[in-house]
Amino acid sequence: MLDILKNFLYDILPTLSLALIVLVLGLIVSKILVKLLGRALSKTKLDLTIRSFFKSLVKVFLYIIIIVTFLSILNVPMSSIIAVIGAAGLSIGLALQSTISNLAGGFIVLFVQPFKVGDYIQFGDNAGTVSSISIFNTKLLTIDNKAIFVPNGQISNSSLINYSAEPKRRLDLVYSISYESDFKKAKIILSDIVDSHPFSLKDPAPVIRVIEHAANSINITVRVWVKAEHYFDLLFDLNEEVKIQFDKQGIVIPYNQLDVFIKK
Repeated sequence: MLDILKNFLYDILPTLSLALIVLVLGLIVSKILVKLLGRALSKTKLDLTIRSFFKSLVKVFLYIIIIVTFLSILNVPMSSIIAVIGAAGLSIGLALQSTISNLAGGFIVLFVQPFKVGDYIQFGDNAGTVSSISIFNTKLLTIDNKAIFVPNGQISNSSLINYSAEPKRRLDLVYSISYESDFKKAKIILSDIVDSHPFSLKDPAPVIRVIEHAANSINITVRVWVKAEHYFDLLFDLNEEVKIQFDKQGIVIPYNQLDVFIKK
């Protein structure tokens, strides 16, 4: 038995060694090719989304070629390889329907392009900047730098909000003042603040009007257009400056009040 085992190892060792060498070299070469492809694509005008997706697709394709070559060197018949791949594909397809759905979703995201890398999107309860789009999922980075991985199948079958799709956004704010304060004066103050800020756009013109007579306040809406990249800067600046100017010029910002009458 030892002689039989020894002869068997002597017979199979050269083929096995060659197959392993091809496997290792194939993995190294594929990594180099993917890196070179990434450099070449970075010099083109293709969108970053398409570049990253194409790299992922080529990487998977190269791995399939390496595995098939490895099995061929081991003298596994091609018909058997094809049959195994077909059977495995069927069983894997049934077991991994969601994964295949994510793969199809990746192609839809790539060609329809509802968003691209760098866009700020909201999907359900998740919102963040698109960091990368791979074959199966999309990576979002939240404002506090948390990574969220969303399956592409869910993205392609659901609605989402892309805050970066258009170059301009409208900032809607509501400021409350007391009934004792002069609302016309408050409107002038708000108009001066908006007009003096460098990020507020003049076209379309800002809208500053009384929107509601609430129970404890008069509510004034401020609607101003801004470039998408300056949205949060303008939001923070307006809120801070409005508080400062209202305090300086005697405009009272009310809070909930309850008048209690004591009856003897």
